[in-house]
Amino acid sequence: MTVTEHPSALEADPRRGAGRPRLLWPLVFVVGAASLGAEIAAARLLAPYFGASTIIWANTIATVLVALSAGYAIGGRLADRRGDVGGLCVIVLLAAVLLALVPVLADPFLRLSVSALGSLSVGGFLGSLVAVLVLVAVPVLLLGTVAPYANRLAVESVEHTGTVTGRLYAISTAGSLVGTFLAALLLIPVVGSHRTFLVFALALALIAMPGLRSPWRWLVPLGIAGLLVLPPPAIGAATPGARILFEGETPYQYVRVVQLPDGTRWLQLNEGVAIHSLYRPGSYLTGGYWDDFLVLPFAGRSRPPARVAILGDAAGTIARAYGHYYPDTRVDAVELDGRLSALGRRYFDLRGPRLHLYTADARPWLQASHARYDTIFVDAYRQPYIPFYLVTREFFALVRRHLTPGGTMLVNVGHLPGSDALEKVVAATVRTAFPSILSDRVSATNSIVVAGTGRLDASRLPSLSPEPLRSLAIAVSREMGNPPRGGSVYTDDRAPVEWLTDLSLLRYAGGAR
Repeated sequence: MTVTEHPSALEADPRRGAGRPRLLWPLVFVVGAASLGAEIAAARLLAPYFGASTIIWANTIATVLVALSAGYAIGGRLADRRGDVGGLCVIVLLAAVLLALVPVLADPFLRLSVSALGSLSVGGFLGSLVAVLVLVAVPVLLLGTVAPYANRLAVESVEHTGTVTGRLYAISTAGSLVGTFLAALLLIPVVGSHRTFLVFALALALIAMPGLRSPWRWLVPLGIAGLLVLPPPAIGAATPGARILFEGETPYQYVRVVQLPDGTRWLQLNEGVAIHSLYRPGSYLTGGYWDDFLVLPFAGRSRPPARVAILGDAAGTIARAYGHYYPDTRVDAVELDGRLSALGRRYFDLRGPRLHLYTADARPWLQASHARYDTIFVDAYRQPYIPFYLVTREFFALVRRHLTPGGTMLVNVGHLPGSDALEKVVAATVRTAFPSILSDRVSATNSIVVAGTGRLDASRLPSLSPEPLRSLAIAVSREMGNPPRGGSVYTDDRAPVEWLTDLSLLRYAGGAR
């Protein structure tokens, strides 16, 4: 007996209906888009709380792959037991509901996860893994059941199994590609990560509607559409008495500008613990680490710098101060997130007679530049979001090649209280490119590593700094000393900065100092 002499079991199943359901192809496309779009949005959702390192991406990708694999296995079993379009659409609708709940539950759950860093001594690796599992594993698993289920419905005869299966997976992969770029290039920058989940959830709910018969089925997409109009919750620590002047998401991060009762303004990014730029009305000094950059270059030279580069300008606290105290100095301020420069002009009085703003990634920008500088500031380390390629021997050698004789490099190293692990690594790596190195111990959470192409002398700061900065220079000279030793030298090939910061968080959470 041959296969063509009798109808196959697939064709004989009366629950399937006649012919290929027209719904399958667009449904598979939308499910593919939602699967990868949710993965991109999930990584972005975790970034304000755990960072955006390769560890976080690895957790997100691994969780999605495991969930999809489990979904494929479960979907095949379900399709054999109940191979009808209605059952498939119920699964898609349930996935839409769970995906819509992700942004609702994310912030309180992620805040709880971050607090567990202290109470349970859980590192960012485990904390982010648990967060991804709880938030997106189940809806992604349900989406994974769609492919084998749809394949069971689409194959009408054994002879066409390969053609139908290949077409179905091609459509699903095309949907995944569209979902990836739609989330990364349009939805997250325009509507934010929270609403990105809702957009994909709404698309899933709408595509499932034609396969359902319940009169109440439209309540789900209407409910998801209602969530879209609600403002997403604010991220970060609340500041008593502060007024929010701006909040939103850029292609790189969550951003908030807050104003205190005395008019002081802070730029907060992601979780809102650190202050990345500060503005005080009527003053160019801040009382923070930014001020030290105004006098530290005199450790290596006797005159004010003619040209400086700031790699990691944020909203321009240092650039603004240089424009005031050193109006003849050209300031090339480089910031990856151009939205921060725009906020600097609007809220932080960012201006200067010789200020030039560049929107670019620091290292590629410096690599392409032919300019030479008297001093280069590196202020791009934002724990736990530290670009590994800015902490390597090759990067510091590149910086030195762009310095004039007697030039200096200043690296702001933010760290946890009492932890010098990152400063040890930075100091050890900087020593491979510079003959002289000092450390300005600004506070319990900040040190500035000063590297010179020639001899450095901190005692020169008070006598060389301009009169308005004389008291600052005296205080800074007293904070100067030799940086700690014992760190590893990082290279472009090996720079495990994510593990370094994660272990620092773990030790701090466990009470080790």
